[in-house]
Amino acid sequence: MPTLADYPLLASGKVRHLYTVDDDHLLLVASNRISAFDYVLATEIPDKGRMLTAMSVFWFELLGDLAPNHLVSATDPRIPAEVRGRALLVRRLSMVTVECVARGYLAGSGLLEYRRTGTICGVPLPHGLGEADRFPSPIFTPAAKGELGAHDENITFEDVVADVGRDVAERLREATLLVYQRAAAHAADVGLILADTKFEFGQAPDGTLVLADEVLTPDSSRYWPAAGYVPGRAQPSFDKQYVRDWLLSPAADWDRAAPPPPLPPDVVENTRARYVTAYERITGRRFVDRVDA
Repeated sequence: MPTLADYPLLASGKVRHLYTVDDDHLLLVASNRISAFDYVLATEIPDKGRMLTAMSVFWFELLGDLAPNHLVSATDPRIPAEVRGRALLVRRLSMVTVECVARGYLAGSGLLEYRRTGTICGVPLPHGLGEADRFPSPIFTPAAKGELGAHDENITFEDVVADVGRDVAERLREATLLVYQRAAAHAADVGLILADTKFEFGQAPDGTLVLADEVLTPDSSRYWPAAGYVPGRAQPSFDKQYVRDWLLSPAADWDRAAPPPPLPPDVVENTRARYVTAYERITGRRFVDRVDA
């Protein structure tokens, strides 16, 4: 049985590590860390890595007929026991250097950009939209992936064309919106609104676009309860917005000139509960039943 030390570390992100297994396979390991405002917080969220890994497996399986993905196995014997449940054996791909964001509602950085320019990533939008308003149809709003500790920068579709070529750019846009629409329909079936989400794609040797990284988790997606949805104001959510809101509250006493303070136990507990709720609502499974996911 291999151990994690047997695999060379290939890359480290804010909350995930990537290890080399062999020439064709990588190990994607999720931690319990949580990031906010481009910082990795000192406080971890118990079971977060397992929850998000299990959620990604669910989505990869659900979307498999729509878009190929990099998942090989969540239970392969090449996955070390010490990270089993929060690690995936995945295909090695040539990654596309664009964050593929789909938005169905006005929120987050998109709201800020719209208020400044009336557009998001160069996409013109109707006048007079308010926070959490639904768009007439989902839009593709790509971003350039920032280095660790730096913001992802919103870019236009033509910027994507300049980076990867028009054919790949158009296929990225089409795949992003197609997957978002399928995922949003499933979320609606379980009483959730998928306001926006971020995908990463790689390319197989034949040029096929392959859905990669984690997918449609609360780390990369904004989920709102459909019950009680009222446009024009911020919505309660099942993502890490709760942590962001606490950090900006007087209780945190954080001036943003230094790393964020530790999260108090009640914020940790409430954050974990939101992740559990998102997992259970989306998958229809109890989290305790997925220890070996």
